Formats: sequence, C-alpha cells, structure tokens
Amino acid sequence: MLTLKCEDLSPMQLQNYLQYAIAPRPICLASTIDAEGNVNLSPFSFFNLFSTNPPVCIFSPARRVRDNTTKHTLENVQEVGEVVVNIVNYAMVQQTSLSSTEYGKGVNEFEKAGFTMETSHLVKPPRVSEAPVQLECVVTQILPLGDQHGAGNLVLAEIKLIHIKEEILDTEGKIDQQKIDLVARLGGNWYSRVTPESLFTVPKPLTTLGIGVSALPLSVRQSKVLTGNDLGLLGNEEQLPNEDEVAEMQWNANVKDILDATIGDETNRERELHEFAKELIAYGKVADALKVLLL
Repeated sequence: MLTLKCEDLSPMQLQNYLQYAIAPRPICLASTIDAEGNVNLSPFSFFNLFSTNPPVCIFSPARRVRDNTTKHTLENVQEVGEVVVNIVNYAMVQQTSLSSTEYGKGVNEFEKAGFTMETSHLVKPPRVSEAPVQLECVVTQILPLGDQHGAGNLVLAEIKLIHIKEEILDTEGKIDQQKIDLVARLGGNWYSRVTPESLFTVPKPLTTLGIGVSALPLSVRQSKVLTGNDLGLLGNEEQLPNEDEVAEMQWNANVKDILDATIGDETNRERELHEFAKELIAYGKVADALKVLLL
C-alpha cells in the first residue's frame, strides 16, 4: 500500500489524490450577488447537506491552488450573505462546467453558460431555472480553514425555501431518485451519472438489531466465496435460525444435490454450499442463505 505524508506533498498533488479518492461528490451550482448587484454563478463539488433541523448545507469556495487568490463567490457571500444552491443533473452538466470558467469580476456566468435567471422569493441572488431543485439560503457563517493555496472557506447556508420541478416527483409527491438524473464530480475531468442501472438499495439497520458478522461461524466469516457485502447482509439478520430450520434446509433440492455429491469431501462441500448461499443472497433470500451456511 502506498503511504503518503500530506506535509511532503504540494497542494496540487494533494488535490489530485484527494479529489480522485473522495468521490463522487454532489455538485452545488451557487448563485450569489455582490453589494453592487453583480450576479455570479459558479459550481462547487466541495458541497453537501450537513443538518436537517435547522436545514443547513455547506459548500467551500477554496482559495485557488495555483496563485492563492479567492473566488468571486466567496467575496460575494461576504458582502451579501445570501445564496441559491442549485442542484445539478445530467441535462445541465456541460453548461455547469462552462460556468466554472474564470470570467472577470462583474461578468454574469448565467449569460455565459446559457442558463436562465429566475427571480428568487426570499433572497437577492437569482435561481437557475433549469435546475431540478433550487434552494434559497441565508449564509449564517463563513469559516476560513487557512490562508494558503487550496485552503477552503466553509460557507454555512441555512435553507429557507425549496423549489422542486414537478417532473422529478413520484406519485406521492416525493423526489424520485430515478427521475432526477443527478451527476457528481470525481477526480480530474471525470464525472459520474446516477442512472437507474447504477442505483441499488441497502437495508438500513435502524429499526432492527442485526446479529452482526461476529455472530457468524468462523468458517463463514473466513469464507473464500462470500464477500464483505455478503457478510454484511448476513449480519443484518435479526436472529440465527434454529436447529429445526437448519435441518429442514437439507431437503432443499439444490442442497441435497450438493450433500449427496460431496460425501466424504468436506472441502468441496463447504465451498459448494457457500456458493449456493451466495446465489441465495443475490436473490434477496438472506435468511435461507444463513440456513445453508449453518448446515
């Protein structure tokens, strides 16, 4: 494993390693305004949701790595403590990238990127009409993390109004994760797109108490067939099956074939049972898989 001391790396090297490793990152297209009324629009992937009550998102206009200068977005929120956080999806990703061009002070990136300005209800900066979700925010705090090249400035933005395009809602009026078509930032010029094919669900152990991987037999924990994800799903089961349930599983047609074919061959028997259990897990039959593994 490559081990690097941050103090031995240049800001550019650090940025490269970290932005490739800490990804994907959601993209905030922040619209701001200065005291003279000049509008600015700029994307940030140092961005996320940090609180629900109060609803707060944070983004970081970092000092430029190459020359340590600050960005217009930071200067604007210092003058006028308001911002609209516009969420970026695939339909607007190329225009979003264009808006990151370092135009001079007073140049409106809405116009340069071809976005439509839409008047906000509570704050001075306009919204990006094309964005699927637009958050009108009040800046409550700005925390500088340093004064050197690449140092971040955390902008804490309390969300006051949420605008959502109806076409991304489901029948219950909630955001449909498959319809919003989000994109995210990776390292370098790489992006990722959240498509229906790339989505999957993970059962959250919030209302149940899983037995944990530690409750599984050593042979299962050290399996050469099962992955860490398989073990995580097994450990999320609420209880181990009882002896009768395990005994009943031996009459399963697939299990019976494995047991009959591997009489006297414990090594292959364990491997084949683990492979069958892995198939069951893939089909969502985790409880049955656990019974197979405990035979």
